Amino acid sequence: MMYFADAELIKLVAHKIGNKHEGGELLIANNTLEPDEDLQELLKTYFFSSFKDPIYYQFTAEDGLEANVVYKLAESIFEQNENLFDASKEIASHLFDQSYHPNIKEGELYIALFSNCVVDDEVVEAIGIFKSENKTPFLKVWSKGSDIELAHDTGININKLDKGCLIFNTEKDLGYKICMIDIAGKSKEAGYWKDDFLQLQMRKDDFYQTQNYIQICKGFVKNVFNEKNGIEKADQIDMLNKSAAYFNGNEDFDIQHFEESVIENDEVIAAFNEYKTRVAEENDLEIKNQFGISPTAVKKSRAQFKSVLKLDKNFHIYIHGDRTRIVKGFDQSTGLHYYQIYYEQEN
Repeated sequence: MMYFADAELIKLVAHKIGNKHEGGELLIANNTLEPDEDLQELLKTYFFSSFKDPIYYQFTAEDGLEANVVYKLAESIFEQNENLFDASKEIASHLFDQSYHPNIKEGELYIALFSNCVVDDEVVEAIGIFKSENKTPFLKVWSKGSDIELAHDTGININKLDKGCLIFNTEKDLGYKICMIDIAGKSKEAGYWKDDFLQLQMRKDDFYQTQNYIQICKGFVKNVFNEKNGIEKADQIDMLNKSAAYFNGNEDFDIQHFEESVIENDEVIAAFNEYKTRVAEENDLEIKNQFGISPTAVKKSRAQFKSVLKLDKNFHIYIHGDRTRIVKGFDQSTGLHYYQIYYEQEN
């Protein structure tokens, strides 16, 4: 849980970051900004409104945390708040050095220090690093005598943050607790923010475990528990439905309980565990057999549990529950497959 209603903006610096590959410039500010009270409220909306889900990352580096540039600079700011201005210049220079992909847009870089941020019931300071890249057209309207004047300009949409991270001053030895935003998603240039500049990895917490198990369940049905291995499509959907119900209906995950209530068949359980082990090894995942189920991860994964049985281009059957009420057959006289569906009432 994150809560920013009582957060206070202590310090703020802004620099301009060009695209190094395209000959852009790095423009370093000469001093900190001093926004008035109204502007501070707008800035907090801009900086915080995109951080809705408690999905946490942490700093990492191949040679240890001390080799991570942003980690060391964040450490110096938390130790002495007066270091923010000088540290911000080094952060800007470091980001500029990573801005070499031709599709990276120039933009303003904001480095801010906040107090009274609440993360998982702990009140801490937070360092915000935000980059604005996209400008939105807007209209300016004002009165001039009895007339209305109209003009247009471009600016920043305060409800849509392009790139950002919040570094919370907690769990320093693990690489701090961090939230990260990047609307570029999985595009080729997106990696420079998370991987090259910040060097973040997802924390191996309940969200991580829940997300990975959901992906494994989905992958198992798609790649193993499938028609190639003699499994009917309705049974595949039933397996996905049972998996979804398990994650929605339980606060904690236990592998033995999951196997008994969802998979049930010993042969299928063995195949699931073999698939899980292979996926974990291939993707360097740390999979636990017991953990707290993350509601955020479950919510984000709902679209992955599709319960639609598609029949040619004529019918879609939505299977939400009792698998025994739908039976597959084959009509010898027509050479067509069919399903018999049993129900109590028609709505």
